[in-house]
Amino acid sequence: MRKKRFTEEQIFKALKENESGIKTPEVCRKLGITEQTFYRWKSKYGGMELPDIRKMKSLQEENTQLKKLVADLSLQNQAIKAVLEKKW
Repeated sequence: MRKKRFTEEQIFKALKENESGIKTPEVCRKLGITEQTFYRWKSKYGGMELPDIRKMKSLQEENTQLKKLVADLSLQNQAIKAVLEKKW
């Protein structure tokens, strides 16, 4: 099954609908998500406003890119050390 991606606006709207009184199963059914996903969103984004959610997502993406960069540089560093350690 293909994983759906929801925008920050959709997540924020779902959380606000639930806070305004719409029951959780109804919100989940409307979006086509499980209650587990909804509660994960609630624990992660609960109490945040839309700009905060957007900023957090962009920081997470940037962090992922930086981790990949560090991993690549570490591999290159190890390869260079391995080559330099050989006795010629």
